[in-house]
Amino acid sequence: MSQEFAIGSKVRVVALPLYIKTAEPMPMLRPPDIIHVGEEGIVLDRRPGGYWGIRFANGSFLLDSQYLESVETHTQPKPSSEEA
Repeated sequence: MSQEFAIGSKVRVVALPLYIKTAEPMPMLRPPDIIHVGEEGIVLDRRPGGYWGIRFANGSFLLDSQYLESVETHTQPKPSSEEA
């Protein structure tokens, strides 16, 4: 089952594939240690073959949705002004 992500949303790496493809016009394979499990990136676009273009600190890479999860920002509720 393929997850859908919104362009510009944050995602987190939950597992690493054997090799990682760069998100260049002619993708190249890189070793998986170029990114790490738990690293967060921003979704750039959706690519053919079920890949997502993700911008990480070390560059842009193509990952399948099975290796990603959405990062939901949990905001703390503001304290009410009923303290007195």
